[in-house]
Amino acid sequence: MIDRVEVYVKAGDGGNGVVSFRREKFVPLGGPDGGDGGNGGSVYLVGDEGLPTLLSFRYKKHFQAENGAHGKGKNMHGKRGEDLFIKVPLGTQVRIKTETGPGALIADVVEPRQQVLVAKGGKGGRGNTHFATSTNQAPRTAEKGRPGEEKRLVLDLKLIADAGIIGYPNAGKSTLLSAVSQAKPKIADYPFTTLEPVLGVVEMGYRSFVLADIPGIIEGAHEGRGLGLDFLRHIERTKALIHLVDGSSEGPVADFKKVEAELVAYEPSLKDRPRIIAVNKIDLPQVRARIPQLEREFKLLGASVHFISAATGEGVRELMNKAWELVSKAPRPSPGKEEEGFKVFRPRPLPAKKAAKRGEEA
Repeated sequence: MIDRVEVYVKAGDGGNGVVSFRREKFVPLGGPDGGDGGNGGSVYLVGDEGLPTLLSFRYKKHFQAENGAHGKGKNMHGKRGEDLFIKVPLGTQVRIKTETGPGALIADVVEPRQQVLVAKGGKGGRGNTHFATSTNQAPRTAEKGRPGEEKRLVLDLKLIADAGIIGYPNAGKSTLLSAVSQAKPKIADYPFTTLEPVLGVVEMGYRSFVLADIPGIIEGAHEGRGLGLDFLRHIERTKALIHLVDGSSEGPVADFKKVEAELVAYEPSLKDRPRIIAVNKIDLPQVRARIPQLEREFKLLGASVHFISAATGEGVRELMNKAWELVSKAPRPSPGKEEEGFKVFRPRPLPAKKAAKRGEEA
């Protein structure tokens, strides 16, 4: 899955103004008629719900808007450059690349057709018409167009799902997702079968919600072990979590504690995220036999638990009903540690005398 890319964007340069004079046979002293240059086109990012990943940026990473046209004589102004609209998937966070890595968050594309200005086009230069005065009636001065902004951006995709399935590798997360939706994640009997998050839509009559299969989390994931940080960050946007525990492992409760510890180590606010605990694989005789023991152990932790079999469907409907209840009541998570808004600096207004003087100079 392509979920982090670096791109270069360049807005269009403004067109130059022109020095020109009106010359007609029967019009003496025609005066200046140099037109203005057109403004350069700007670069926008646009949210597109039809894009699942940032795959389209794998081969094309340089984007440039159209330059503004130069002015001409007879007061003909240059054409404005066309704006450039770049489609990105919903959930894309935008940061300006710095020497030390991604900088502060400047935009978060979460709504369909949401437009974010990332590079503003340069302003077109003024023609010599603007510089005519009573003492300089034939000015030979014109402005050059200003260059458009250019930036290197880091696009970071965090999937937007209502609920996420988390747990140790081989807990049966992919099997559960395929059982409750039309998603077709890879399923096999070895760890880390799922190498990228998979989304599926769970339909329950007239109700539905988006469920994400998050690749297996192991001890040390918050430090980059296993699949590490690449996929822990996809959990941040979910309203609720389904913690799936492998009932056939040597220590289901110990596995549960380790995964929970990794979540909190990565983002402390995840501790308060609504969650459901489900023990999977009760279709196996040895797992069904230890249900009373597991109930007691989880009760000591102050947690209620659901027992299901993703393979046979036992208990899955009840689990999805509970997940829907949590999702329908839970608000969209507030920005986490990496999504804090950036500070906007606004200069103080100039004193009246200075402002008037600056206006005359312009």
